[in-house]
Amino acid sequence: MSVKLQFLLTFFLCICLTSLVRSQEYALSFEVLAQATGLPMDNAQISIRPCNCGGVTNTSGRFSITLPENTYEVTVSFIGFKDYVQTVVLNESQIVQIQLYEEEEKLSEVVVRAKRILDNIETPQMGALKLTSQELKKIPAAVGEFDVLRGMTLLAGVNNAGEISNGISVRGGSLDQNLVLYDYAPVFNPTHLFGLFSVFTPDAISSVDLYRANIPARYGGRSTSVLDIKVKNPYTDKFKLSGGVGIVSSRLSLETPIIKDKLLLNIGGRAGFTDFLLPLFSERLENTKANFYDGTMKLLYLPTENDQISFTGFYSKDFYQLDLITQIENINASSNQYDFQTLNGTLNWIHTFGDESNLRNIFIVSDYTPKTIFPERDSDNEIEFESKINYLSFISEYSKSVSDKLEYYGGVQANRYNIDPGSLDPGAGNSIIPVTLESETSYEFAGFGNVNWNATEDLTISAGLRFNHFVFVGPYTQATFDDNTGALLDTQFFEKGAGVKTYNGLDPRLGINYKLGKTMSLKASYARLNQYLQNIYNTTTPLPTSRWKTADPNIEPQQSDSYGLGIYKNLEESGIEIGLEGYYRKSKNNLTYKPGADFFLEEFLERDVVQAEGEAYGVELSFKKPKGKFNGWFNYTWSRSFLRSFNERLADRVNNNQQFPSDFDRPHVFNGTINFEGDKYNTWSFNFTAQSGRPYTVANSVFALEDINVPIFLERNNARLRPYHRLDFSWKVKYGRNPNRRWVGDWTFTIYNVYSRRNPLNLYYAQRQDGVDADVFLGSPLGTYELSVLNSPLFAVTYNFVFD
Repeated sequence: MSVKLQFLLTFFLCICLTSLVRSQEYALSFEVLAQATGLPMDNAQISIRPCNCGGVTNTSGRFSITLPENTYEVTVSFIGFKDYVQTVVLNESQIVQIQLYEEEEKLSEVVVRAKRILDNIETPQMGALKLTSQELKKIPAAVGEFDVLRGMTLLAGVNNAGEISNGISVRGGSLDQNLVLYDYAPVFNPTHLFGLFSVFTPDAISSVDLYRANIPARYGGRSTSVLDIKVKNPYTDKFKLSGGVGIVSSRLSLETPIIKDKLLLNIGGRAGFTDFLLPLFSERLENTKANFYDGTMKLLYLPTENDQISFTGFYSKDFYQLDLITQIENINASSNQYDFQTLNGTLNWIHTFGDESNLRNIFIVSDYTPKTIFPERDSDNEIEFESKINYLSFISEYSKSVSDKLEYYGGVQANRYNIDPGSLDPGAGNSIIPVTLESETSYEFAGFGNVNWNATEDLTISAGLRFNHFVFVGPYTQATFDDNTGALLDTQFFEKGAGVKTYNGLDPRLGINYKLGKTMSLKASYARLNQYLQNIYNTTTPLPTSRWKTADPNIEPQQSDSYGLGIYKNLEESGIEIGLEGYYRKSKNNLTYKPGADFFLEEFLERDVVQAEGEAYGVELSFKKPKGKFNGWFNYTWSRSFLRSFNERLADRVNNNQQFPSDFDRPHVFNGTINFEGDKYNTWSFNFTAQSGRPYTVANSVFALEDINVPIFLERNNARLRPYHRLDFSWKVKYGRNPNRRWVGDWTFTIYNVYSRRNPLNLYYAQRQDGVDADVFLGSPLGTYELSVLNSPLFAVTYNFVFD
């Protein structure tokens, strides 16, 4: 073979080998997370050189591309975060996990989340509200404590029952019609300190989402709304300690890697001892005591690049004493003491596949135990009443992003409810008979699916469906009553595990978004929801006279149909977001108490409750400005909420079967929050809220019984308290971060109820007393007395610190 021919063959072979090497391609995948929260970042920009290619991440924070073997420089950017640059040697398929850090010195904490600006225009989700932990910290709160529930009540359509209230009311719904989740686990009593603020450990929260309209199909079990609170993932490569010391409570949390890049821990706790503060609220609280604490732990394990296993544990405990109500049944107590305890656990395993899909499996345990203690007068004996809810759940959900235009998820869920309605232990007392009410067990099975589809450039559709199968099982004693007299006729006993009653429910959800331009859209929504667990109460305050109950043969599940229509506009130059939403909700089987009902130790609860039809409607107008030195929001809501019973027996009728306002009917509500960020060291915040007075019941007449004047109540919620309004203020002072300084602190000064508004909590009737102001009631010796919690401003100071 000639030299020339050998050269040509060698040259040809080199060309082939070079071409073969260059043709070898690998998958390069990215997962982009926010370092502070551990949450996936949607729409993060990824730029790759030297190919001058890239793209944006999806809702799971992921982006994938196939490239030839080479060395690449990758730049990841997102508004409000520092750019991330990394060199990647691509010689095999790989997944790169990236954490973005907030650009603290350039943008405010609200602007950090400015990506949410376009969500109200582009997504088909209606009635969705979101607050990050940074935004919540800016809202002035009672006695300096950053709080989830109080932050939510400043948003359109969200309310509570007054200064002390056990939860929130959404669009006129009752407290139990909201599903409150803390890392997927339900919380049955979400408040501390008589409802003044929530139980959720502040430093553990990453984000809060409230769904009020076309609730995603993965959620079920409540008929009005879902409040989904997420605990931040401990993505950290070093030890970090943070906390705060305040008048109401003190807290401490830490984040640390246990095994670098494999096992990470985030744990935080809070405790409050507030006995000395309560007399400042009101003279009526002079003998009141209250102590509480809560703790959250999240453990994150990363066994592989495609697997993420986390465990979240949550514990909350309250103890407080009231002397406002000192006698229940024939128990003569010197005071009432309440002991609440919540213990939750969530085990969450996420497996990510290489085709933009993932599988999530979640196991949940939630345990709530309220206890009431009655110290007997002139005795050392204590009488205890205890009840319990135990909830178990398993969820398996598969989700996939098919393309930029189509994504879906589907799954199954199984729940078990075990309720101990109550047991009374008289202790050493001889006059009280011990009582133990029969426990209740039920199961709920569900299958669900949801599709988000960008049908055209301007039209986006979200459609979901959830099927529920509910089974109530024994042991159970079913009672039969006389239709005319209400007398007990007969009982039938079901053995343990025996099927008693079954309900099936189909819950469709639909959201439609049509863009009317780049910065304007029109949305419509519909949702049906079934509720199988409910709380029955005859007071809006968080006293354990309420009772949890699942559906059974006599009490049917609640059901609601909600309709919504809204228009949204963003002003590009000023960054202002404007929204106008209208809604209408029709519901049935709402539980309310009969006249004179007393649930305490009632064996057959159906004797004291009726199921009523409900109707709620309203219009919500909101303005939000997330940018600039001045930022915040204003919203105004006009709404109505009514109930109506349909009962033949006169004794069972509520308001004589005429429509009446619900406890949460507030026709006019205005909220405004303004933050002024003077510089990077000082932030001043103002919050103002004003709303119509809460409905309450005025007696229709009075009669004398053994020289005691007794009011007669024939109607319900036939009057209103005085209008409620309040102004709060806070000032946050930051220190400049010194690169060589590991300890950083700041101060928050708060004034709650700046101008000393005395907002009434309730009115009650009593014999008029000399020297005590009271309104004369119907010319009788009775007087009406107004009960208020706050009579003066509350001043607070909190010191917060971070050590890393």
